[in-house]
Amino acid sequence: MERARPPGPGSVSPHVDLVLGATACCLACVLTNPLEVIKTRLQLQGELRPRGTYRRHYRGVLQALGAVSRADGLRGLQKGLTAGLLYQGLMNGVRFYCYSHAEDRGLTQRPGGTVAAGAIAGALGAFVGSPAYLVKTHLQAQTVAAMAVGHQHNHRGVSSAFETIYRKQGLVGLWRGVNGAVPRVMVGSAVQLATFASAKEWVEKLKWFKEGSWMVALAGGMISSVAVAVAMTPFDVVSTRLYNQPVDERGMGKHYQGFLDCFVQISRKEGILALYKGIGPAYLRLGPHTILSLLFWDELRKLTYRHQQHGV
Repeated sequence: MERARPPGPGSVSPHVDLVLGATACCLACVLTNPLEVIKTRLQLQGELRPRGTYRRHYRGVLQALGAVSRADGLRGLQKGLTAGLLYQGLMNGVRFYCYSHAEDRGLTQRPGGTVAAGAIAGALGAFVGSPAYLVKTHLQAQTVAAMAVGHQHNHRGVSSAFETIYRKQGLVGLWRGVNGAVPRVMVGSAVQLATFASAKEWVEKLKWFKEGSWMVALAGGMISSVAVAVAMTPFDVVSTRLYNQPVDERGMGKHYQGFLDCFVQISRKEGILALYKGIGPAYLRLGPHTILSLLFWDELRKLTYRHQQHGV
């Protein structure tokens, strides 16, 4: 069994990693949120209807960006940003904190350790951040009636959304859809962290860039983003549907009973390819977000480590 690597540049405590991971992903979120809005609309379009039986308001990234801008104004491209930042801070703070703990204990150096640590860290992060993702999805789906896709919850804002959901459904209602979020983030987190770590080590061994260069992290992030988009999109579609579906007076979903039921219904009624709805903006969003968040995280860790070492 390979020994745990000694602390190198960028090694920081899990508590510091919580702050650095949350900060890195929030910075990335600000830049990629418009693509998240487009992805949400595409994933909800034609819900449980066969292809060709509904009007397609959104037909691709560029057309959809223009459609959202015309319907909701330029500010519409940043719908759900506040909830998105809250989600990124909560989910990724917990995720990077837990993953950093696993690194410190040498668990990521064991066979399959990186994937397992990433999946577990992702699951915990998804659970903590689920209420924020619920509200983000509701807000990003909202638009004028002529361009609406999926159920319209008609919240006035982030605080209003939390208040309405809590008043009508109680505390449990804020975690509705978490059964779709946990597998989504487990898969995405495991693939992201595993491929980033492996790709970064591979690039370092090839000596394409000088040691410690930010280009090493960038190259690792580029490779990681491809794997994340392919593995995560079906889970992402299911998660979006579960979060956005309307509920009855008991707080039960009107369209889907749970993760597996949603997966089966989409496949049967819309076709298996419907599970890859929105993969274009999903990749364009995941690519930059993965690259930026991991690049920011890696660089922030190195800066923090140098600061700690020099006591400045």
